[in-house]
Amino acid sequence: MADQDATQSPVDQHPHALSIENAGAAEPVFPARHVAMAGGGLLLAGVALAAANMRPAVTSLASVLGEVRDSLGASTTWASVVTSVPTLCFGLAGIGAPLLARRMGINKVIGVSLAVLTIAMLLRVSDGPWAVLGGTVLVCAAIAMCNVLIPVVVKESFPTRVGMATALYTTAMAAGGATGSALTPYLNSATGSWRLSLATWAVVALAALCVWVPATARRSSTHQVAASTGPRRSLMRSPLAWVITGYFAMQSLVAYVVMGWMPEVFKGAGMDATSAGMLLGLLLLVGVPVNMILPPLVTKTRSQSSWAIGLAVLNLIGMLGLLLAPLSMPVVWALAIGTGICAFPLALVLISLRTANAADTAVLSAMSQSLGYLIASFGPFVFGVLHDSTGDWSASLIATMLIVAVQAVFGVIAGRPRTI
Repeated sequence: MADQDATQSPVDQHPHALSIENAGAAEPVFPARHVAMAGGGLLLAGVALAAANMRPAVTSLASVLGEVRDSLGASTTWASVVTSVPTLCFGLAGIGAPLLARRMGINKVIGVSLAVLTIAMLLRVSDGPWAVLGGTVLVCAAIAMCNVLIPVVVKESFPTRVGMATALYTTAMAAGGATGSALTPYLNSATGSWRLSLATWAVVALAALCVWVPATARRSSTHQVAASTGPRRSLMRSPLAWVITGYFAMQSLVAYVVMGWMPEVFKGAGMDATSAGMLLGLLLLVGVPVNMILPPLVTKTRSQSSWAIGLAVLNLIGMLGLLLAPLSMPVVWALAIGTGICAFPLALVLISLRTANAADTAVLSAMSQSLGYLIASFGPFVFGVLHDSTGDWSASLIATMLIVAVQAVFGVIAGRPRTI
């Protein structure tokens, strides 16, 4: 994400990089000795490889979810639980990651997470439905730790190149998700086994681990993580804080419904599995340029309400196309939805712009992301249950469109220029 002149970037103000709220005062979450010092090329490669692992484990399973479910004799309800795991883990990681990082150090937690990710991606294909579910929980817990901590490494290790390092990080993350979705169906066809096709992604995690360990083995921090020593006010009674939390929750819910279920929706309309996976890959790939250019554009406008409306309208167009004529222009629907779910960087920008100081930004970001992801975890589950109850995807798509409409309302209110 590009650097901002007047306002710190949302990545720079990530709550877990700043502080946590205690009984009346805040202390540094990450002591200086735990963060990597100014990084070089090997660490930058480690960051990129780690970021590339944050989505394939989720999108690869989504692209062959129907085959996995049928092979194991599992229900759609089981599949709904599996697709809800990522957002649930991401919400809980907002609590667990800072605590572990303070005890073990950021670099070590990320290294252990990559090791767990590698092993868990093999464990989840070793047996039946419970192994897949349990392995997915471990996979997403490991990803969640990296999700929270790698932006801190980016900020502290590349203080003069934050924009460049963040762009590399977000691009690798989006490209990894797109590749996981697009390539897994081909691997499934080539090997004749969904287990082998999913297990292949453990190699990418192992590669990241092999680079991360030597890149951080002898690094200690020379940068003190910013922290406020004064009392912190709670934002639980702020209506605007809850509106921003609602916007973050709704956009996350829609995004993980799309990543978890869109291939199944296309296949339900008669599309083959490979093409459906490729469409999800295309849908995610469009997020690479959009996520890079949207934040600086958004910060140049006084109000962000129109951006929230525009993204929601694109999402609604794509969803309506899936509902009424899914195979007429599937690429158009995928591109519209792929652009629409890029509300995530807008949500991060709103967290920064609607607060007057870094202390409030940290508290609002912790509130909106932790609660938002926990709320969003219900979306993929309900999407699948509605399909199980009705026998088609119409009710699920209509419910998702209603959520997008609610997201737009939250976005209009949150986008008005004022601070908490």
